[in-house]
Amino acid sequence: MTDQARRKPGKRPAKPYRRPVRDPVRILAFEALRAVDERDAYANLVLPPLLRAAREAGDFDTRDAALATELVYGTLRRQGTYDAIIARCVDRPLREVDPPVLDVLALGAHQLLGTRIPQHAAVSASVELARCVLGDGRARFVNAVLRRLTAHDLDGWLDIVAPPYDEDPEEHLAVVHSHPRWVVSALWDALGGGRAGIEALLEADNERPAVTLVARPGRSTAEELLTGDAVPGRWSPYAVRLAEGGEPGAVEAVREGRAGVQDEGSQLVATALAHAPLDGPDARWLDGCAGPGGKAALLGAFAAGRGASLLAAEKQPHRARLVARALAGNPGPYQVVAADGTRPPWRPGTFDRVLVDVPCTGLGALRRRPEARWRRRPADLDGFAPLQRGLLEEALRAVRVGGVVGYATCSPHLAETRAVVDDVRKRVATEWIDARPLMAGVPELGEGPDVQLWPHVHGTDAMYLALLRRTG
Repeated sequence: MTDQARRKPGKRPAKPYRRPVRDPVRILAFEALRAVDERDAYANLVLPPLLRAAREAGDFDTRDAALATELVYGTLRRQGTYDAIIARCVDRPLREVDPPVLDVLALGAHQLLGTRIPQHAAVSASVELARCVLGDGRARFVNAVLRRLTAHDLDGWLDIVAPPYDEDPEEHLAVVHSHPRWVVSALWDALGGGRAGIEALLEADNERPAVTLVARPGRSTAEELLTGDAVPGRWSPYAVRLAEGGEPGAVEAVREGRAGVQDEGSQLVATALAHAPLDGPDARWLDGCAGPGGKAALLGAFAAGRGASLLAAEKQPHRARLVARALAGNPGPYQVVAADGTRPPWRPGTFDRVLVDVPCTGLGALRRRPEARWRRRPADLDGFAPLQRGLLEEALRAVRVGGVVGYATCSPHLAETRAVVDDVRKRVATEWIDARPLMAGVPELGEGPDVQLWPHVHGTDAMYLALLRRTG
C-alpha cells in the first residue's frame, strides 16, 4: 500500500519545526526594555554598554545601532499611547498580561505605528522575537494581538482611544502625546497659555534631543569642536551640537576631558551663575549638588580663569567619583568631597558664589529620560520639597553677605521652582538678581527675575534658575 493510501483522508502532514530566527537588533531592544522595567534602570545608562558590546561582537553596524536606539526610546516615549491601543486588542486587563509579553507587544506597536517599517515585516519580526524570548505559545498570542493592531494607523487608533479634546482636554493630550495626566496638568500650569503651547511642549518631549557638547573655557573652544557635520549651539557660546548619530567619543577634546557632553540649558545655568554681578571678593566657589559633574566642570573652568577655587560636593560617593572624573585636568584649584548639602561640613559665609542644582522629579528632561514620566507620581513632590528647601537654605548660609546663590532644577513644576524660592526667602534675607540679562540673546525668558527654559521654545531641557544675593 502506498504512503498516499495509508494517510487518513483530510489530514495534512505535520510541518517540520522551524527554529526562530534571532534578530540581534530586536533582542537588544527587548533586553534594554526589560532592564528599564525590572531594575528601574534608565535607558540612557543601559543602552550604551549594550550597543558597545554588540559592536565589539561584530553583530551591529551603525544602522543597526540607530534602529535599536529608535526602538528603545520610541517605545518608552510612546508607552502610554501604545498601552491604550494594545488594551483594545487584548481580551483581558493589561495588568494580567506578563510584563515581558507587554514589552514585545509595545516594540511591535512602535514598529507598526511609529516607524516606516512595513506592516508584514513589523509583525513577522515581532513574532520571531516573541518565539526567541517568550516561546512559541505566547508568540501566537503576540501574533494575534499585533494583527488586530494593524486594523488602523496611529491617527485612526487615537480617534478611538483618546477622548475628544472638548470633552476632556487633559486626558486627550495625555493619550495623544503619551504623558501621564498629572504631568500634563503640571506642565500646563507652569507653562500657561492655551492648547498650542502645551501641545508643542508635549511634542518636544517626544523628540529625540541632539547630543550637545560643551567647550570648557581655557581648555577648549567651540571652533575646535566644529568637526564633520557639527553646528554651533543656539544660545551658549560654548555649545556645539553633533549631527544625528554623532559620537562624542570620536571628538578628541571630549576624550581628553577638555570638552564634555552637556545640555545647552545646563550650560546657560552655570554660565549665568558664574557671571552674576558680585561685590567684593570672588575667590571661593561651591557646587553644592555637583553630581554627575557637568556643571561643576564648567564652573571649574570659569573659576580657574579668575584664579578662584571650586569645591564640588556630592552626597553619593559613586556620583562624587563621576564629578572627580569630570574635573580631572582642570587647571585651577578644586576639591571634590562626598558631603550632604543639608548638613554641610563647611562653615557659614565661606563662599562667594554657590550653585545648588537640587534633586527633583526631572520633568524637564523627559526627552532624555522618557521612562521617568511613567515612574514619577504626584506624591514624589512631597518627598523632594523638604530636601529642596533644605539645600537652598544651607546654600544661602554657605555664601557670605553680598555673595550669590544660584538655585537650579531640571523641572518646570511650580512646586519645585518658584514656590521653593519664595518659601525660603521668607526665612533668609536675600534679594533677587535678574537672571535674564545673563542669558543674552535667549528669547522668551518671561517676566523674570528668575528664568524658565523650555524644550519647545529654546531646544533645551526645561531648566529653571533663580539667582539670589545674600543680604543679611
